[in-house]
Amino acid sequence: MLNWTAIANFLGGIGLFLLGMRLMTDGLKVAAGGALHELLGTATNSPFRALLSGAAITALVQSSSAVIFATIGFVNSGLLSLGQAVGLIFGANLGTTLTSWIVALVGFKLDLKLFAMPLVALGTALWLTGAGRRSALGQALVGFGVFFLGLDVLKEAFSGAGDALDLSVIAGGGVLAILMSAAIGVVLTLLMQSSSAALAVTLTAASQHLLALEAAAAMVIGANVGTTSTALFATLGATSAARRTAAAHVIFNLVAGAIALLLLPWLVKSARVLGDLAGAGELPATILAIVHTQVNLLGIAAVWPMLPWLVGWLEHRFSAAERADHSLPRHLDDNVLATPRLALDALHLELDRMGEMSLAQARAALSLEGLGEPEFEQEIEKLEDLGTRIIDFASRINSGGDEIIDHALPATLRVAQYYRAIAEAVRDLRRAAPGGVGPIADDILIRLGTAASRALSGATAARTEPAATLDEILAAFEIEYQQCKAELLRRGSRGELRSVVLVRSLDRLSATRRIVEQALKAAKLKAQRPMQGP
Repeated sequence: MLNWTAIANFLGGIGLFLLGMRLMTDGLKVAAGGALHELLGTATNSPFRALLSGAAITALVQSSSAVIFATIGFVNSGLLSLGQAVGLIFGANLGTTLTSWIVALVGFKLDLKLFAMPLVALGTALWLTGAGRRSALGQALVGFGVFFLGLDVLKEAFSGAGDALDLSVIAGGGVLAILMSAAIGVVLTLLMQSSSAALAVTLTAASQHLLALEAAAAMVIGANVGTTSTALFATLGATSAARRTAAAHVIFNLVAGAIALLLLPWLVKSARVLGDLAGAGELPATILAIVHTQVNLLGIAAVWPMLPWLVGWLEHRFSAAERADHSLPRHLDDNVLATPRLALDALHLELDRMGEMSLAQARAALSLEGLGEPEFEQEIEKLEDLGTRIIDFASRINSGGDEIIDHALPATLRVAQYYRAIAEAVRDLRRAAPGGVGPIADDILIRLGTAASRALSGATAARTEPAATLDEILAAFEIEYQQCKAELLRRGSRGELRSVVLVRSLDRLSATRRIVEQALKAAKLKAQRPMQGP
């Protein structure tokens, strides 16, 4: 029987492995500086280039989950299309096989403690004495050291477990054993939330001859499928773009897993042949690393020809709720909060959408279209709710000292408030509008409404209009407003307008003026928005 010491060593080895992966990934992401963003940003020319970029970035940061989260953020931020994101995801799955190769080529050929301890020592020195990228590089080196220490503990935990572990159920071959092995791989990945850790356990057990090669290969396939759980959990309550991107990840891994299980005997045989050609002989870890690579290459070969159809199909999914409720954000996703620049890009896109909605409501109100309908009030409430969601999202972005973000966030909050103020003014205009006011007042109100529509057209072109032009538009409208107001007061003082008509008309003038002022203030701030790329 397994004793508590063996169990503790096994769990501790997994803990060290996961800790090492986390330190390594976080350190490499920071040490790489803008390389992650730059590589993702350049993956726009072709799907094949996106595939290569996804593989390269995942190999760099040693985490397919980190790359997939970043990809979701770029899609939400409008910097990548879904087609480009799908290519990156396929590449990320291929890139994650590097972990298997590190374990196979280093983990069973070197004294891991002699290899790990200098990395921990050097990394700690850089981490504690450095700053910026030097400190991050130190953190990554410590992560590599802890990674190998965890692998060493796992090897020791499995080395004496041959008699205590009865794996005959999954070691005997057959369809049932293969399916059970694949299910174990899925469960391991779900429990540890890391396919790399599940693969390390599988490769280590196989290297100690506790698993038959076919059973271990099926566990590798299961771990590959189980990695989709991270993306699925991340999309709970997320945007449609995030769900589409995660769905592409799930479809790829399910297709790759199904094909690999069907071809499993041939995959293992071909991996043995390739291992012999590479001089690795019958080393189980190397053979399994080859199988892992084959699985993802098979997935790419199977899904790549269907890429245009897959992207088109996904584009029409997961959007019913957003179409039904405009207050649901289209670009805001909590997954991108960890990358402030991406979060800011997503915030700007959502704010632009709110601006389009508010100006559309303002134009409808100025033309008196649908003002008496209950749906009009509901649309205003949705607009205000979207503004609340935008402000809440902005308040949760941590700039980390980034000057661009520190400058942009206060302006973003002000723009959101301006759009909410437009909604309030539209509501006031709606309340003052019911019932005719007579031809005299109507002519004046139509005149000001026409001037307001012209001003709102200037607000729509805010990204191409200089701030001075916007000031001129506001000044021209103010002159028209003062003239219309004076005309109303003059007609009222002469008794040409009833007092109730005069009051209602003045309220409508005032609401119209607030709409234009808030829209042009928002446009002015957006015109000054710093342009940023990935």
